[in-house]
Amino acid sequence: MAYHLRTCTLEDSALLSLVAGAAFLEAYADVLDAADILHHCRENNSAAAFHKYLEQPSTRCVVAEAEPGRAPIGYMLTCEPDLPLDVGPTDYELRRIYLLHRFQGQGVGRDLIDAAVSAARALGRTRLLLGVYGKNDKAIRFYEAAGFRQVGERYFTVGATTHHDAVMARAV
Repeated sequence: MAYHLRTCTLEDSALLSLVAGAAFLEAYADVLDAADILHHCRENNSAAAFHKYLEQPSTRCVVAEAEPGRAPIGYMLTCEPDLPLDVGPTDYELRRIYLLHRFQGQGVGRDLIDAAVSAARALGRTRLLLGVYGKNDKAIRFYEAAGFRQVGERYFTVGATTHHDAVMARAV
């Protein structure tokens, strides 16, 4: 499968909202109630939410697009850390990384991780952090293969329910 990665700008907010909502629904349809999914997508995956992220000077976002039409199939977004651990000025967070299921296992996810690592390095950061749903064994294995190790935990509320997440980190 041919795909293309490109850096996002403010003008990509609606496109990111589309792929974020689709990927979130696909990832959690068998975990979350419909009302919680809708609430989360309205609050966190809207074009306005992405616009707010992209306005921040240290935020970096890359979208993966399928060739030949370049429809969005996934993305990664890095930003200043907002995790329940002691973080320092050289820490950076991989806040979002999603890829539609039918495109997984083809190297796209690894390229998105590499883009996050590159973004961290370009900003002079030395540690990349992320939070992942604690029961998402496939994602945890993927992150471990990319060099991440669990360094903490958090509770993450989606709509009306709270879930246990692993907080993972790797050196960059």
